[in-house]
Amino acid sequence: MSGAVMPGSAVGVLGSGQLGRMFALAARRMGYRVHVFSPAAGSPAGQVADREWSASYEDLDAAREFAESVEVVTLEFENIPISVLEGIGEIVPVRPGIRALHTTQHRLREKTFLAQAGFPVAPYRAVGAAEELRDALKEIGVPAVLKTAGFGYDGKGQVKIEAADGADAAWEALGEDEAVLEAWVDLEREVSVVGARGLDGAFAHYGAVENTHRDHILDLTVTPAGLPPEMVKEAIEISRGVFEALEIVGTACVEFFVATDGKLLVNEVAPRPHNSGHWTIEGAVTSQFEQQLRAVCGLPLGGTDRPRPAAMANLLGDLWQGGVPNWAAALALPDVKLHLYGKAKARPGRKMGHLTALADDPRKAAQLVLAAREALVPAGSA
Repeated sequence: MSGAVMPGSAVGVLGSGQLGRMFALAARRMGYRVHVFSPAAGSPAGQVADREWSASYEDLDAAREFAESVEVVTLEFENIPISVLEGIGEIVPVRPGIRALHTTQHRLREKTFLAQAGFPVAPYRAVGAAEELRDALKEIGVPAVLKTAGFGYDGKGQVKIEAADGADAAWEALGEDEAVLEAWVDLEREVSVVGARGLDGAFAHYGAVENTHRDHILDLTVTPAGLPPEMVKEAIEISRGVFEALEIVGTACVEFFVATDGKLLVNEVAPRPHNSGHWTIEGAVTSQFEQQLRAVCGLPLGGTDRPRPAAMANLLGDLWQGGVPNWAAALALPDVKLHLYGKAKARPGRKMGHLTALADDPRKAAQLVLAAREALVPAGSA
């Protein structure tokens, strides 16, 4: 293919966590070399990459040198200064693209983009001062959620406001900075669509999956989601529209709220592989990481057939608090697969790995993966 980055080439990744690690493993299997760039050394992705560049994301000179060593750059961490991305983009292509990154790394820009483009979102208001928050609550109503405008993930940077007189305390708790107030959504469930868009505009997806969170961190993903077919179709079409409007090239995820009134609302967009797509490594013909590689290298997208229902459960650092997990007990279940991310220190709330299980129906897959995770708990530590 003309202009494609072929196997044997070096691909760069901004960020070096578990997403970069799984991308690097997929890329090396297909014959690519992988360079990762982040402030860390000995990182999860760096452990399996051909070269680990350790420098601040603000170090433009180092970023340019990194870019000179590869033929295309993608990312697993989107909160990179736009000036650095532009500097890299002067040397090699940056995919999914600076427009997509600039929009999605800032909640207010993202909400504004989605609303103006006609995608369904919960009512929201921009807030820049305590007085503005009080006025916004009068319009939005309570309960509501106040979120920092930028650099939030896994529930960080947000506060629920139960009553109007809680405005000042919420504003102070969030750091008195630019924020977004969102109406509280009465949830039936949360779902997401992971997909990929190629350099030629082709779109591929993995259907809708159902997500359960604990303490704002993804705990369990089950696929396929138990949604009516027409809602699945709607979620996929909205996701396709978001990918096209943002001109995404690569793997990305659109997260949705399913409200109790039956409405489907876009929560946020992640312009990279997503935790809710990890099951694709075993559960789909082409994993989300191989799909990312194919897309950013200008190759045809792979098939997304899902032969069996699947479930994925996160393994957080809390699991290590009672001692070393009982790996043998979990792996005694033949349809369970273990993924560990190579992180040296287990801390509560830190994503250390995940389990994936395949079964004949989604409910059984969920039961199996949860049973495997429970089996990891050392005897006497529960």
